Amino acid sequence: MPNIKSSTDLRNNYNEISAFCHESREPVFITKNGQGDLAVMSIEAYELLNGKLELYRLLDEGRMAVKSGKKRPLNDVMNDIKQGISNGEI
Repeated sequence: MPNIKSSTDLRNNYNEISAFCHESREPVFITKNGQGDLAVMSIEAYELLNGKLELYRLLDEGRMAVKSGKKRPLNDVMNDIKQGISNGEI
């Protein structure tokens, strides 16, 4: 169940809301005049969310590349990765 607080609660109880966000890794939804206005979360939760979004973007990019015929044999890819590691590129 989402945690919803008013902008007044945020102003008056910042430390409590901050602690909740850090401990639960869940956002708190802030309302202004009874309407949704902001989502507040810890930096850690934000970075995790951004990492997931980047992973989904890369997976979709790979899926689209395969659909358009841009693919290579696994052995070639693995050899390129090993070479990159040996050369210090990766």
